Amino acid sequence: MPIQILVVEDEPDIAGLIAFNLKQEGYLCFLAIDARSALEKIKKEKIDFIILDLMLPGMNGLDLCRNLKANPKTQKIPVLILTAKGGEIDRVVGFELGADDYMVKPFSPRELILRIKAILKRMSEPKNKGAQFYQHGLLRLDTDQHRVWVKEKELQFTATEFKLLEFFLKSHSRILTREILLDQVWGYEVAVTTRTIDTHVKRLREKLGEAGEYIETVRGVGYRLAEEA
Repeated sequence: MPIQILVVEDEPDIAGLIAFNLKQEGYLCFLAIDARSALEKIKKEKIDFIILDLMLPGMNGLDLCRNLKANPKTQKIPVLILTAKGGEIDRVVGFELGADDYMVKPFSPRELILRIKAILKRMSEPKNKGAQFYQHGLLRLDTDQHRVWVKEKELQFTATEFKLLEFFLKSHSRILTREILLDQVWGYEVAVTTRTIDTHVKRLREKLGEAGEYIETVRGVGYRLAEEA
């Protein structure tokens, strides 16, 4: 069955352009012009990926993203924000709400497709590589089941957050520059600001709670996984 992608966009020309390029790649595309119709479509269809505009009539895209990531039934659906709002604060808020990627209009359809493929690849990689289990202090991660626990509490992560955490665990105490993280976690060449990487790490630490201190900042260089006490 083809990947089913929901495009939440109220501009018909832009929605049509996105839909055309998605169909050319073999994806099944659904369209929604606002948050209400998007939620209805998600209830009726098995949506695998969401492309989300922020400036929507009624409920805005950020509130919709917040609702999706707070709902256990939809929180694992990857969300790519595609919007004319290109300010750094808008990007930061989008990532803090759990978006997997952020693109600014006007956009390249080719780059959009590449980003979608990169996110879907991150989601499928743990299953393709076979089961691996990591233990680091209070933290446990199972790549086969895509599950994370701190002590006995299971936590929920986006595909990008899970991949980032997995890479920290794989790398042990090796210092990881932002360039290395971009190459190994995001998996494509694109201008990602330092603040974007830092926001993902900040979000990861917050979700990990007391285990968040395992991810250390190496000032002026990047990050590393702290040695177990």
